[in-house]
Amino acid sequence: MIIKVCGMRDPDNIRAVEALGIDWMGFIFWSGSSRYVSRRPAYLPEKAKKVGVFVDASIDEVLQHTADYRLDIIQLHGGEDAAYIRRLRKEYGEGLVVMKAISVRNAGDVAAYKAYEDCVDYFLFDNKCQMVGGSGQQFDWSVLNAYEGQRPFLLSGGIGPDSTDCIRAFHHPRLAGIDLNSRFEQTPAIKDISKLKQFLYEQNQQALF
Repeated sequence: MIIKVCGMRDPDNIRAVEALGIDWMGFIFWSGSSRYVSRRPAYLPEKAKKVGVFVDASIDEVLQHTADYRLDIIQLHGGEDAAYIRRLRKEYGEGLVVMKAISVRNAGDVAAYKAYEDCVDYFLFDNKCQMVGGSGQQFDWSVLNAYEGQRPFLLSGGIGPDSTDCIRAFHHPRLAGIDLNSRFEQTPAIKDISKLKQFLYEQNQQALF
């Protein structure tokens, strides 16, 4: 299972989180976020894949950040449509990996994936809320039974140190990973290493059974 830790910014914290063996690390390039990355950190992950999170950014901005940060994955968390993603792919060329966030509250919201399935590599299903970028609250994962697409997806929204049993109980053939953020923080953009370490240990134990 892919473990993505999002909302990173501090170089020492980036090093410490990467040392835990996580798979993907997210950097938020939306100025409205308290985890906004306004300048390149002194250290960027060397083993974990770098995910750039954008909200309705221009294609030029996405491409510039992709080059500057050597991003491996582009996560689109705004109202970007399929035409935008196709233009982005055309401008970038071969090899671009795109993940589209879909905000859901009920099974009807899940159907939004159908507009993107032929132009993205992953989906990220998050809790639908008033604010952009998530609320830190978990939604009812059972609504994802309505997802019949072929693209793998990550779960996001309110996953915390106490979520191990919920993750264990959730089954979907396209589940590829989980996205961790605010509930593992000491302050915005600073992750609690001890909480992450314990959670990852529990996930590894779960995988043995």
